[in-house]
Amino acid sequence: MNKNLTTIQNVSVDCVVFGYSNEKLKVLLIKRKAIQNVSTEQFALPGDLVEENESLDDAAEKILFSLTKIDGIFLKQFHTFGDPNRVSAIKDQEWLRAFRKNPEARVVTVAYFALVKSEDYQPVPSSFAGETQWTPINEVPMLAFDHNKILDSAYQALKEKLIEKQMGFELLPKKFTLTELQTLYETILNVKYDKRNFRKSHKGKPFLKELNEKVKGVAHRPANLYTYKKGNN
Repeated sequence: MNKNLTTIQNVSVDCVVFGYSNEKLKVLLIKRKAIQNVSTEQFALPGDLVEENESLDDAAEKILFSLTKIDGIFLKQFHTFGDPNRVSAIKDQEWLRAFRKNPEARVVTVAYFALVKSEDYQPVPSSFAGETQWTPINEVPMLAFDHNKILDSAYQALKEKLIEKQMGFELLPKKFTLTELQTLYETILNVKYDKRNFRKSHKGKPFLKELNEKVKGVAHRPANLYTYKKGNN
């Protein structure tokens, strides 16, 4: 090993938590708390540095909870972002100088994402998060650091996994109709499906179980209910 090489000591985790409600795909954002002598208030993904003696998975859970008070959700690691200049923008340096001993140090971040029904989780800001909010995916503003890039990468991964692995059922109720499933696909993929063709292509799929139940309390003809069968995609 070359003793003259400088090692990378700053490793962080950032969490992309997707939520779904009212036929909208949303992402959980924090707004960094306003502090003295820092004029820039920016939204960001929940994230922070990893402590020396903790695992990445433990850090992701701890940091998400410390900033939003959300816990008990499954976070999956999906990519690492290591651009040497990812924290060097003026807008970010101003904020980092107020919190970090070495604000110009390179930071490599390991990104996680999760899928939840946003109506089931009410985030509460804490630590350096002044606000928390569920933001529709098409209304996300310019974020801190390279968080827009991280979000775009997570969104692309979600779309790919939705098609290839039928991932996304965490966003639906435990029991759902094929219309609700179609709406979820259309919302995430930003496409429109013919209703008849969609139903025909999904009926009988091994990951879908048709229940002997129908939607209750509707004026029109009640639709059949389905549930997701794990391990059968």
